[in-house]
Amino acid sequence: MELEKQIEELDFALLQSFSTKHDRPWGALFSNPKQPDYYDANHAYVNKPPDEPDKVISEVVSFYRASGITPRFYLGNIESLTSFIETLKESGFQIEQFSQPIQLWNQQLTLVPFNEHIAIERVTERNYEDALAVECQIEEFGGKAVREKAFETEFNDPRYRHYVLKYDGVPCSSACLFVHGSQGRVESVATIEAYRGKGLIGALLEYIQQEAQAMKLEKLWVHPINERVEKVYARSGFETVLNMQTGHAFLDGK
Repeated sequence: MELEKQIEELDFALLQSFSTKHDRPWGALFSNPKQPDYYDANHAYVNKPPDEPDKVISEVVSFYRASGITPRFYLGNIESLTSFIETLKESGFQIEQFSQPIQLWNQQLTLVPFNEHIAIERVTERNYEDALAVECQIEEFGGKAVREKAFETEFNDPRYRHYVLKYDGVPCSSACLFVHGSQGRVESVATIEAYRGKGLIGALLEYIQQEAQAMKLEKLWVHPINERVEKVYARSGFETVLNMQTGHAFLDGK
């Protein structure tokens, strides 16, 4: 349970870096009307059965409809939310369920062989556009319309450190480190399609791990999006410590 609390604390801190959290007895509402298509910035979070599920759903729908935003829920501990999920379905919500691996770095550097083609830089105003160009090409990040605004918000927040990797001078991979207290989380790790398969992610992760050591972070987390990515992180010393059963409920498409 202590582990899950640490994960939730860091997750909420990250979400609040680009959205406003409104606490409710049944969970929380996160909102950022300036980025209506950014799911992480606009959703209700529930991880225990609400006492009055119909009222909760009505409140959430009204809250987001007022800003012209698609109502959606992020669901934690879905094993305990079977009845609530059925109520969501009856209210017209579509449901997706996921097994979310949580990985923690074992504090051991996995040294990547030197590659003269690779150069890694921390993102500054000088190379800001290079990093942004990479991230706007990553479909999983929501495309240019979403990522451009989010990247600007993160860049101006001192809790974030962004990195760009160049291969023969061409920006092609990126990642960031979000720091909250003594914990860090690796986010937005990606390589543009033409440069995948060259081991660039391993080089980026090693660089970030060295940064984490210099900052004396006690824990460095990552949340891989699928099993393939989980294996990539495992090769860099990230060990799966938990598999969280989560869900996404939404109206109006996705």
